Amino acid sequence: MTDSSGPRPWGAEEDKAVRILAQSALDEDLIAPDGRRGDATCLALVPENLTGQAWFDSRVDGRVAGLPLLATVFKLIDERVEVEVTATEGGSIKPGDRLARVFGPMRALLTGERTALNFLQRLCGVATQAEKFSRVVDDLPCVILDTRKTTPGWRVLEKYAVRMGGATNHRMGLADGILIKDNHLAALSGTAIATPSIVAKAIRQARAYGETHPGLMIEVEVDNIEQFEAALAENPDVALLDNFSLEMLRQAVALRNRLAPGVKLEASGGIRLENLRAVAQTGVDRISIGALTHQATSIDIGLDYAPPGAQ
Repeated sequence: MTDSSGPRPWGAEEDKAVRILAQSALDEDLIAPDGRRGDATCLALVPENLTGQAWFDSRVDGRVAGLPLLATVFKLIDERVEVEVTATEGGSIKPGDRLARVFGPMRALLTGERTALNFLQRLCGVATQAEKFSRVVDDLPCVILDTRKTTPGWRVLEKYAVRMGGATNHRMGLADGILIKDNHLAALSGTAIATPSIVAKAIRQARAYGETHPGLMIEVEVDNIEQFEAALAENPDVALLDNFSLEMLRQAVALRNRLAPGVKLEASGGIRLENLRAVAQTGVDRISIGALTHQATSIDIGLDYAPPGAQ
């Protein structure tokens, strides 16, 4: 379930990210270790003034994310390339559906083909994965969240794709919120499993920091009911219930409802499609799932060339 206002669309952050990544990807293709540049095959075979068109076609069922990047990729090669989007961003696709038409100088189309497909296939894959998880609980009052388990450098784009798949973003990075995890607690306590008093102390320290750094949500990860009760007494914004069994989750929800109804509960750890609904039905408010990004697989999209005038 996403916010009623809908997912945040493609914007300036995504434009900036794809421009940086696409230029790097094109450099990988077009600059040889010895300094030679260009698409040698196109330079050898394709006339400079030849123009053409091609369609991005889906080979599988999936969810669309990333169509705005196509124009950026191709225009980095040749400003004369035009892109006509024919599918709905965030919408469903099936085999044979056409996502976009690209037309212009054939050298540019052929040179940019693989880079454009790599981006589009990956982001559609993440969106498709997010949609699979979101669909399982779309009738329940539970938000599906991503994590920071993203491809280095791709976070902005992968989290965008998560939104297009119907799930919700957790914090973008470490500067966006205070999330006290087990290793933070271990560092404070000097032991592998922190005592309830250390959990409470960490929340108080986080709140003190937040007083001079307003706008930071405070979330604390707990591994057992004793830590959880100590956390509830300090009223963090969110308590992250890590690897709790279903019975422990139900117990935690009951305790929260009785002692601190304003605290949101987030389940995490070991969440799969097979057990997702059961976890959501315990009454937790949020479920964070690293698999939305780190286990997503690129979907099969092809670029099919068409003769001039073909539809």
